[in-house]
Amino acid sequence: MQLVVGRIGRAHGIKGEVTVEVRTDEPELRLAPGAVLATDPAAVGPLTIETGRVHSGRLLLRFEGVRDRNAAEALRNTLLIADVDPQELPGEPDEYYDHQLMDLDVVLADGTEIGRITEISHMPSQDLFIVERPDGSEVMIPFVGDIVSEIDLVKQRAVITPPPGLIDDSEAEIASSRDEN
Repeated sequence: MQLVVGRIGRAHGIKGEVTVEVRTDEPELRLAPGAVLATDPAAVGPLTIETGRVHSGRLLLRFEGVRDRNAAEALRNTLLIADVDPQELPGEPDEYYDHQLMDLDVVLADGTEIGRITEISHMPSQDLFIVERPDGSEVMIPFVGDIVSEIDLVKQRAVITPPPGLIDDSEAEIASSRDEN
């Protein structure tokens, strides 16, 4: 399985380094020297990481064969893609790869169907599940412990306890009336 782990930004300096927008929780594993990454557009790669360092809070990488600013700038906006074993799990028990969460059924604690996860949006403050409802509408569910109470990969479902108004007013009223009983 292929996962996007970064996006190349602007050139840094004159020796071929580039800034990288990290899109993985495991940059030390996915973006380490020696890693060979596929690219989008594919014609640019594959790229082999020669060196990496953090400078002023930004990841800087240099790729084999990229020796000057012009060559580095030509890589701008290229996506970096790592091959990952689909059975591989993140290091922490409450962490998940996007591909594990995609297409999970989203249900309330009582089993009421809300919809299916069609996208995961990575925002600066938190991740969001984009959930397609049975009627075709979409709802955004913050992926935080107070709302997503359980991820069950075996049953292929995410159990949520939404606050009033998150799903829609009628379901929020039903959920709050259940809490009162």
